[in-house]
Amino acid sequence: MAEAHQAVAFQFTITPEGIDLQLSYQALNQIYLSGVRSWKKRVSRMRNSLIKGVYPASPSSWLFVVIAILATMYMRSDPSMGLITKIQQHLPLSSQGQTMVSALVFSTLLWLSLILALRFCLKLLLSYHQWMFEQHGRVSNVTKVWTLLRLLSSRKPLLYSYQTSLPHLPVPPIKDTVSRYLQSVRPLLTDPEYKRMTELANHFELNLGNRLQRYLKLKALWATNYVSDWWEEYIYLRSRGPIMVNSNYYGMDFLYVTPTPVQAARAGNTITALLLYRRKVNREELKPTRVPGTVIPLCAAQCERMFNTTRTPGDQTDVLQHWQDSEFVAVYHKGRYFRLWVYRAGRLLSPREIEYQIQRILDDLSPPQPGEDKLGALTAGDRMPWSRMRKQYFSSGINKRSLDAIERAAFFITLDDEEQGMRGEDPAGNLDRYAKSLLHGKCYDRWFDKSFSIVIYKNGKSGLNAEHSWADAPTVAHLWEYTLATDAFQLGYTEDGHCKGDVDRTLPMPQRLVWDIPSEVCISLAVAQALADDVDCHVFPFREFGKGRIKKLRVSPDAFIQIGLQLAYYRDRGGFCLTYEASMTRLFREGRTETVRSCSNESSAFVKALENGEAEEQCRPLFRLASERHQNLYRLAMTGAGIDRHLFCLYVVSKYLGVESPFLKEVLSEPWRLSTSQTPVQQMELFDLKNNPEFISLGGGFGPVADDGYGVSYIIVGEDMINFHVSSKHSCSQTVSNTFVSFISQCVYMHSLKSDPVRF
Repeated sequence: MAEAHQAVAFQFTITPEGIDLQLSYQALNQIYLSGVRSWKKRVSRMRNSLIKGVYPASPSSWLFVVIAILATMYMRSDPSMGLITKIQQHLPLSSQGQTMVSALVFSTLLWLSLILALRFCLKLLLSYHQWMFEQHGRVSNVTKVWTLLRLLSSRKPLLYSYQTSLPHLPVPPIKDTVSRYLQSVRPLLTDPEYKRMTELANHFELNLGNRLQRYLKLKALWATNYVSDWWEEYIYLRSRGPIMVNSNYYGMDFLYVTPTPVQAARAGNTITALLLYRRKVNREELKPTRVPGTVIPLCAAQCERMFNTTRTPGDQTDVLQHWQDSEFVAVYHKGRYFRLWVYRAGRLLSPREIEYQIQRILDDLSPPQPGEDKLGALTAGDRMPWSRMRKQYFSSGINKRSLDAIERAAFFITLDDEEQGMRGEDPAGNLDRYAKSLLHGKCYDRWFDKSFSIVIYKNGKSGLNAEHSWADAPTVAHLWEYTLATDAFQLGYTEDGHCKGDVDRTLPMPQRLVWDIPSEVCISLAVAQALADDVDCHVFPFREFGKGRIKKLRVSPDAFIQIGLQLAYYRDRGGFCLTYEASMTRLFREGRTETVRSCSNESSAFVKALENGEAEEQCRPLFRLASERHQNLYRLAMTGAGIDRHLFCLYVVSKYLGVESPFLKEVLSEPWRLSTSQTPVQQMELFDLKNNPEFISLGGGFGPVADDGYGVSYIIVGEDMINFHVSSKHSCSQTVSNTFVSFISQCVYMHSLKSDPVRF
């Protein structure tokens, strides 16, 4: 193989005349340039570490302090109040040298002290969250002082500049958590059930709860975040069921636009855009994500494991493996796996060169090796069989080398041989098939263990499937938004749909991975296929109105939609259910998510009044109360005063201590029959959506959390559109995604929005 020969820097043979040494100068040059690139990255990391370490000051501010001190001393004044003289006494130098060095030492100490003071002030300001609960136009004096945060945020920060200044997630008082929990379940329980639960909760609070709380507070003092490590391990990595459908989620392409119909070209630009994003992450050139409309930064820790990361199976728990760098991507096409090098001589290949390499893969007519085409099903099925197969057949030899090529790749690419998107005579049905394809594909043509996998379809449509343990959807949405915008608006295509740029036709062929796979390896396909066939997905673009008309009511769009979902579920199932809405806790260091329990006393009162035919004058104030209550619940979740993460951690502590809590056991066994999430849109504002309305995104979705429930993802696009992704299981006769979507459409639609009536 040509690429194998080029990978060898030198060869030697022993002859009767001696050793014949043959050097490959091209290979040595590749090694040299790769080393240069590696050292540049090391220097960049050192530079960024210095800049982050002194933020919100700058390294150049040290020189300013030194000059100021020396100028003051020149005017025969002692700014150190005697400290410079004391430093001089310990320096074995001449008098003039002592003065200069002692001034530099004092200036440096003063500079470091000022930095610590600024960082303390920044952390203090970032720890204040009461601004979130104040009404518009009624700002307290404390919040007015808090706006000084803008001054400390005026310098251009790096991606991780705020990390050490973000506050730690606080442990809520157990009394508050129990009280909020009882409020959240009141609309779901009968009077006798609620009385029993209240007794359980009170007994827990007064007895075992306080003991568990002390251990949790001890962890909070020691750990950066008292939730995140346990959440990652016990919710994600220790799960032994399939991660396909149950954990992984998907993101879609533009709804109306396909930038090019050429599959290889779309892959070329997409891969380039992703690698440009990785470069920005490595150099920390991305701006820190902020709370919309404010200067408040969000934790960026999830970006660290975005690329070069894979989830590897284990007997008891999986492990997330991350590598510092990777110069290749893994590609799957028609049952074959390839390693595609994306760097040459230390430079990133151009989009046109990557397109050229992808086209070579598409033109390769070689058949899959035995068992190769269905190999990816191992990542789609149960984790235990995959762990056993990995140890037995992939721990050495060619299988290990090929598996390493996939797992160490920057990310995974599938060149799908199907066409997808909203097209043809059945656009709605095709959107549903598009969603299912991204969620699970054929169960063997994705690598579900990779941090994310990109899918490029035959007609140029694209999408992604993301593994959930390393990060949450907003982080992946940020990546995907950058990728789509860079692809369409910055890189672009030629008139005939190909990538721009020149091609070096001496590039080595993409490397075909080699396997020796026994027939019993693909035991997971049947399990994965049954799970995939059971999923019912429906994508619904709601075009009647969007957040523009909702805001005219002075109502939060998210609260509006969540109340609509409560009404839809009530009409669908004739009652209420425990509802999960994902909120972020990235105001805190290493924060991830918290649950907003959207089914509240106020929302259920509004739904009942509406369904009982009450007059608008009675429903309107109930709707206001329900929306205000939902906004308050969301704010509490964001600021660390949620319910479920605290109770989850108390449960983990109880397991470590070997004690049983009937209250915690019952709380954590309650099913989430309505699991919802909002996908953020335009986090980066790389293009103007108003002037380019055809480039709206469809967002993404996920599978149902409960076997008899719904998974609902929605994205509020622009001012006039809301996209819904609804999933359920065919095996439950009570849940039908199409039916639930029709209820959502009915319930979200308002017959009159011109003034202030609320009538669904």
